[in-house]
Amino acid sequence: MPKKLGITEATRLAVLHGPADYAAIVGELPAGAQIQNRLGASTHLVHLFVTEREVLASELARLRKALHPDAAVWVSWPKKSAKVPTTVTEDTIRELALPLGWVDVKVCAVTEVWSGLKLVVRKELRPKGPA
Repeated sequence: MPKKLGITEATRLAVLHGPADYAAIVGELPAGAQIQNRLGASTHLVHLFVTEREVLASELARLRKALHPDAAVWVSWPKKSAKVPTTVTEDTIRELALPLGWVDVKVCAVTEVWSGLKLVVRKELRPKGPA
């Protein structure tokens, strides 16, 4: 799972609203990768779990302001087949994320319950490097 989610040796990962068994879901992290308890300028990757549209909207706005523009966010929501009550779908994520400057770049199955959509800040909204 770490490879599928893009977790490498240097990754600082924040998990928001994750299931109690997240450590088992993600499996063994690469040496040097860290799970952080809070967001910070050093956070490279966020894995956000949501079942409610309102929580998703709030968290996406907060993450857009709090994270470095090169950071990425995996948004996980319950699959329809999981029969978990939810107001979030893949389309909902795009509807709320795109106006904030996020763009989706990858989708995957996280577990039999959770799907995941990877978001990054649109390239033209990221700071340019030295010329």
